[in-house]
Amino acid sequence: VQLQASGGGLVQPGGSLRLSCAASGASGSIFTFNTMGWYRQALGEQRELVAAIIPGGSTHYTDSVKGRFTISRDNAKNTVYLQMNSLIPEDTAVYYCNARHLLTMHDYWGQGTQVTVSS
Repeated sequence: VQLQASGGGLVQPGGSLRLSCAASGASGSIFTFNTMGWYRQALGEQRELVAAIIPGGSTHYTDSVKGRFTISRDNAKNTVYLQMNSLIPEDTAVYYCNARHLLTMHDYWGQGTQVTVSS
């Protein structure tokens, strides 16, 4: 499984970005057996889970992004998205796409995409 993340960039506080993560190499839909997640790692900090969506469609968000970020997926495109609104400087980080297999717990990681929130 390969994950290709895109969509990062520089945005002013209060702005929006949408990250995309395109999955390839899975047999069928990657979403059937994998929880998809977005993690982020700020400079000098540990990587943290930002949002996740399980195969059944339920979503989870870390408290700091609730009401501002939305994770979603397009089954036909094998792509997961992270819509980020009302961005604040504290959201600045490298964002990583992740797929975790339900049975094996194996993690697949995409390359990071930099998000910088600054005026």
